[in-house]
Amino acid sequence: MRLSKKIEITFETIIWNFRFFVLLPVIFSLLSAVKFFIIGTLDIWAGFSLRFDVSDPEGDITNRIVSYIIGGVDHYLIGIVLLIFALGIYELFISEIDVKFEHEVNILQSESLEELKSKLVQVIVVALIVSLFKRMLGLELNQASDLAYGALAILLISVSSYLLQLQYTKMHETTINSRSQVAKEDSSNSSAIRMKRPVD
Repeated sequence: MRLSKKIEITFETIIWNFRFFVLLPVIFSLLSAVKFFIIGTLDIWAGFSLRFDVSDPEGDITNRIVSYIIGGVDHYLIGIVLLIFALGIYELFISEIDVKFEHEVNILQSESLEELKSKLVQVIVVALIVSLFKRMLGLELNQASDLAYGALAILLISVSSYLLQLQYTKMHETTINSRSQVAKEDSSNSSAIRMKRPVD
């Protein structure tokens, strides 16, 4: 083997192994996800620990309880974003997770960067919607402009939900079409092999 070819192989091996640096964001994303799950649990627990005022069901205590619970859900969603990101980039750059084939849950599976980005965007938008809803609970509508801003925020939430549903439907249809195309190709290949097989 020529020296230049050896150098090329060595250099390509080094470059290829650089993908293992992706383990750093994977590990710290998982640790951050656990941290956000803990923070969300503490927020919800703080909401549970408040004594509900039966005489004033729409008072300050109720708003604080709802705010704590919604804040906890928001932290959970951020943790889910980090979890999807960690597992997605691990599968894309390091290796496929073999354990996932033992389970039917496929939401954490990402076959491309585009699919991973789509899942992340969907969860991030939901987290932003929850965060906006939490802030709207503490918003005092003193002026007509405040009411207009609140209505605009609700409109943005509705449009975001519609676009997410539209994107999910389109992606689902694309996945079904690609799988059916692969199944047709496999079926045609099997038929061609059987036709070429010699008859005894």
